[in-house]
Amino acid sequence: MTEDLSAGRAGDRIEKEITIDAPVARVWAVLTEPKHVGSWFGQGSPTPVDLRPGGTMFLDHGEFGQFPTTIVEVDAPHRFSYRWASAYPGEQAVDGNSTLVEFTLTSEGDGTRLRVVETGFSSITIPDDRKDSASYESHEAGWSEQVVNIQQYAERLSA
Repeated sequence: MTEDLSAGRAGDRIEKEITIDAPVARVWAVLTEPKHVGSWFGQGSPTPVDLRPGGTMFLDHGEFGQFPTTIVEVDAPHRFSYRWASAYPGEQAVDGNSTLVEFTLTSEGDGTRLRVVETGFSSITIPDDRKDSASYESHEAGWSEQVVNIQQYAERLSA
């Protein structure tokens, strides 16, 4: 079951947690390997990922656009973060046009506790024509769905 930890954060910080019946290594692979990222976030085809700080991971968000995220932190297999310019399709994510998405993976028995935090909405300008897909509210709802997508995808993969 997913937990929403965002309440009371004044529209700038989204926090979701979910327990996944899969080991940390498998969840890490789901979040960072090209063949998996495109399956839970995107159009199903492999996603280019240059898995290093400063590298780029391309997210294909279908009708909403393609997004070259900038990887900030890689601490395998427990922490991974990237900047995402969801209001600016096609633009490289940098300070000033993007939010920060952070994944933290913690072993919990034979499974994994996944925490997703997205911050920085109050420090960016979102064009009116992108509010439906790039606002705090749209991402808050989106992460509620995406953590379940990640959970279901990771649990379906063979050990």
